[in-house]
Amino acid sequence: MPNDHSIPVGVLARPVPGQGFCWPVPHHHRITGALGGGDSRGERGMLAMRNGNNILGNVLKLDTTARVVEFQPDVRPGASAVKPGTMARQTIGFAEIKSLYLTRTIKLERLSPLVEGIEMTPGSVRQKCTVRYTDGGSLESDTIGMVERNEGLFLFICNDADNIVRWFMPTESIASWQMGEPLGKTLEDRKILLPAVITAGLEKQQQLRTTKLGDYLMQQNIITPELLDAALKKQNGMRHLRLGDMLVQSNLISAGQLEQALATQTRDRKIPLGEILVGMGAISPETIRRVLVEKLGVPLVNLRKFQCQPNAIKAISAELARKHAVVPLYGTATRIAMAMENPLDWKVLQELEFYCNRKIDPVVATRDDLARAIQQYYGSPGAQGNISEIVAELGDTESTMEPMAGEVVTESDNTLVRLVNKIILDAIEQEASDIHIESTAADKPSKVRFRKDGVMELYTLVPPNFRAAVVSRIKIMGELDISERRRPQDGKIKFEECRPARAELRVLTMPTANGLENVVMRILAAPKALSMEKIGLAPCILADLQRLADKPHGLLFVCGPTGSGKTTTLHSLLAHVNTPERKVWTVEDPIEITQDGLCQVQVNSKIGLTFAEILRSFVRADPDVLMVGETRDADTASTVIAASLTGHLVLSTMHTNSAVESVVRLLDLGMDPFTFADVMLGIVGQRLVRRLCTNCRAPHVASTAEVAALASEYCADTTLQSAEVIADWRVRHGDGRGSLTLHTAGGCEQCGKSGYAGRLGLHELLVGSEMVKRKIHARANVADLTQVAMNEGMRSIKQDGIEKVLLGHTDMKQVLASCQ
Repeated sequence: MPNDHSIPVGVLARPVPGQGFCWPVPHHHRITGALGGGDSRGERGMLAMRNGNNILGNVLKLDTTARVVEFQPDVRPGASAVKPGTMARQTIGFAEIKSLYLTRTIKLERLSPLVEGIEMTPGSVRQKCTVRYTDGGSLESDTIGMVERNEGLFLFICNDADNIVRWFMPTESIASWQMGEPLGKTLEDRKILLPAVITAGLEKQQQLRTTKLGDYLMQQNIITPELLDAALKKQNGMRHLRLGDMLVQSNLISAGQLEQALATQTRDRKIPLGEILVGMGAISPETIRRVLVEKLGVPLVNLRKFQCQPNAIKAISAELARKHAVVPLYGTATRIAMAMENPLDWKVLQELEFYCNRKIDPVVATRDDLARAIQQYYGSPGAQGNISEIVAELGDTESTMEPMAGEVVTESDNTLVRLVNKIILDAIEQEASDIHIESTAADKPSKVRFRKDGVMELYTLVPPNFRAAVVSRIKIMGELDISERRRPQDGKIKFEECRPARAELRVLTMPTANGLENVVMRILAAPKALSMEKIGLAPCILADLQRLADKPHGLLFVCGPTGSGKTTTLHSLLAHVNTPERKVWTVEDPIEITQDGLCQVQVNSKIGLTFAEILRSFVRADPDVLMVGETRDADTASTVIAASLTGHLVLSTMHTNSAVESVVRLLDLGMDPFTFADVMLGIVGQRLVRRLCTNCRAPHVASTAEVAALASEYCADTTLQSAEVIADWRVRHGDGRGSLTLHTAGGCEQCGKSGYAGRLGLHELLVGSEMVKRKIHARANVADLTQVAMNEGMRSIKQDGIEKVLLGHTDMKQVLASCQ
């Protein structure tokens, strides 16, 4: 996507185009800092003039609209230097300038892609750049990036490892320029294309003379209608070529293989030629797609990320989509972009054009992605509706690139009821944890996004005329007040549409700007309690936690932020203590996990049935073990501590960032430090991180620098020595020769190309030892209490994460992201 962020001289802000000093930033980068002092009178710089003079001074203004530079020189031609800033300013046209160089260095940071699905290198890439001037000279340098504009070339030249110098050359002074190696050579060196294919592209380029080779060797990964529209405009029509001829011309198959495939096809015209060649082992499906993209310039769409336009989906029937394995992507009144495996199948194209009465723009997609998309958008044969058909019924929200409003509907409309049910059903089927319905503007569609494995993912768009009705329908299902739109509301939906499984959803409605409301639904789909051995506890933590849970009385806390898996850990503890000899009572809001043998009670604040009130009643109900879903206030905290003092084992959770912080939080709530220290058995702190996909994770032998970096993170803020830690790792995790193995995320069909599948818990356990209890008595701060616990052997969440990095379960990126 375009990146038009710019900065004025000495200021990290966006200027008004054409006014002041505007220096664009390379795509997917941002300026993070500048070295050296900026001058209030402008930026220090040097002008190289086309007459051969070099002028040092202050650049006051770079006006790209007027194509002039306002410059205040330090010296008058023929005179001695004067104090900087005292000479009169000059206005110099671009036609007189060879180049402009700014002396102050900056730093650039590589940004994550703005659109999901675009793959990038993790850091800025240094490339060789050559600029040839019209006067015969040239500039060769290493650059981090460049921006080409009508007015000239903006280069970001590497001064050293970190510092970047800005350099500008007007169009009038440039004869030619090149960034990196020629594309054809790069593609051949990296074995991306065969020499014959590159030669064909160069021959075509020579014929047109005005088009870059890259336009004929497109390997795009299109994921938005805007990107696809731009790619189709570049295509400039498609010649009626035959796939077999192209493969032979590219030396990918022999003439004999083509003849054999054609002979096979004459016996069954329904089998595509490409499929026959693949079946013969003459070529792979990936090679066929590559040739189509390279030789015809047909865009390649990533259907796993592309959000198809609901109105386009409605343009063809489910039967037609399955018959030809095609998926409409987006359209206008006259054209539709259609994803298909073979864009040269003119019979299919003609049938689709006749059916749609619109021009078809073919786009290449993989067979597996097409099958997946057809299932997603059209459902299984005979299925009752799918999300796109239902959304398409709501109105022509995207008949063009701009959404349109339709007639207003109500929460009882049959189509709307089906829509809300389908959203919930698909979220349960896709094992999402949360459903987010987000409205940002009155005239824009609402986004429906799922959170899966902790990551947000777009599901569909809902027309703006259905926004209020969708929210009202969810409120009715959750027994909320549909007339109240100014305050947040909480509720619960008992969803009966997914029988035989029972599903419940916790609902939150939140008023947002412009009088709109957003909805978040947490799916509580009756999960089963996991054993302590299966929740990812390190062996040392598992042994200590089991020992503490076997105590007859005392207090055990599980802490962490929202969505960190506290309830799962708490119920694994309950599963451990839930024996026929014990009576276990729980109070929860809501009841997310059920277990046989537990007596579980639901909080109902509307009738005064709070955590503290229920817990006080529990004490008189002859319990052995009490579980409190959350300790969130002083009243509940004091009741929990009192219950543990009367000979009961009490388990609970808290929303805190670490085990040690939980101690300080309880003391801040007014708990007596001596009483609390006496009953505290231990506190578990935890986070959830994404687990590496075991099918595609890529192992490599860790370098010395990588091991040192891991050890540095492991030993930070502790008294541990890196050398000793590394030596211990080489014994416990080494390959027998002392080498350590790390894994990086790959990307396969099983994990949706993400490199991750599922989530993993990182834990720490603060044990209530005698020394820890003394520190609690003294109301020690977080740092002191942490130091004592670490000295006694506690391993922090980050340290547990690093251990799991060494075991190949996750990577350091996930660990650092969860421990900031």
